[in-house]
Amino acid sequence: MDARPTADRAFFDRPYLLLSLTSLFWSINLVLGRFIAGTVPPAALAQVRWAGAALILLPFGWRYVRRDWPEIRTHLPILIILSLTGITLYNTVAYYGLNFTEAINALLIQSVGPLVVGLWSLILFRDRLTRSQFAGILVSLLGVLAILTRGHPKALMELTLNHGDIWIIGGVIIYALYTVLLKKRPQVHSMSFLTVTVTAGAIMIIPLTALEYAAGDRIDLTPEALAVMAYVVVFPSLIAYFFFNRGVELIGANRAGQFFHLIPVFGSILAILFLGERPQWYHGVGYALILTGIVVAQRRWRPAAN
Repeated sequence: MDARPTADRAFFDRPYLLLSLTSLFWSINLVLGRFIAGTVPPAALAQVRWAGAALILLPFGWRYVRRDWPEIRTHLPILIILSLTGITLYNTVAYYGLNFTEAINALLIQSVGPLVVGLWSLILFRDRLTRSQFAGILVSLLGVLAILTRGHPKALMELTLNHGDIWIIGGVIIYALYTVLLKKRPQVHSMSFLTVTVTAGAIMIIPLTALEYAAGDRIDLTPEALAVMAYVVVFPSLIAYFFFNRGVELIGANRAGQFFHLIPVFGSILAILFLGERPQWYHGVGYALILTGIVVAQRRWRPAAN
């Protein structure tokens, strides 16, 4: 009779599996976000995603929220910040960027996430960068620049970067902040945490959706759009956020952040297969530099023997 609970505990105690599945679900999310760009406005897609997730969560999570309410109320400011960064802003910004850039670019830019997490850790918690981490950041930034300039360094002189790429980078910065701030999450049940942050995040998207609607943007309810909206409510939202939060809880933000670079590995294959996008040489160069930077950042410099 205890076989299933034991199996469940074993599954949720495997951070590398949980974080790998999270990267897979998020990579599909980015590809699908690009697929329906122009069909579903970005704020509306984020609204449907998180309002739908909240409606599914509330019947199951409400009793946990009631039980943990004293702790939730005490830590309400950090919960609001986590909702704003990880739910409201990141998703809307990322979906907006996908209207102006290819899925491959958006996927590759995600690879800089682990290093941005390291920078936020330094800024917020005074975790000092080692020489290897600093060198890794520089190498990875070169990779990002290779992608943004399409392999033409002279483009930096003109500062004519793709509009969508800039928004995607902004999204990465926001989500890295959320990842680091998870360190401050209150000690409440995972269902309580997810229910509160998802519901609050969905509510905070409403003004953005209203502005978008007032500007004349509408959802085109095609079968493809309905299928994508159904997917984003469940897999990259409910399941992936639960997996990601658990992964960070088990191994910490910096180590969990390293799984961001799996997003382009999964997603680039999907973009080529299903969107017909073609990988360019600068994508390969940029990705190689980003991965090199991550590897360099993990090295430990040892003093020379006397």
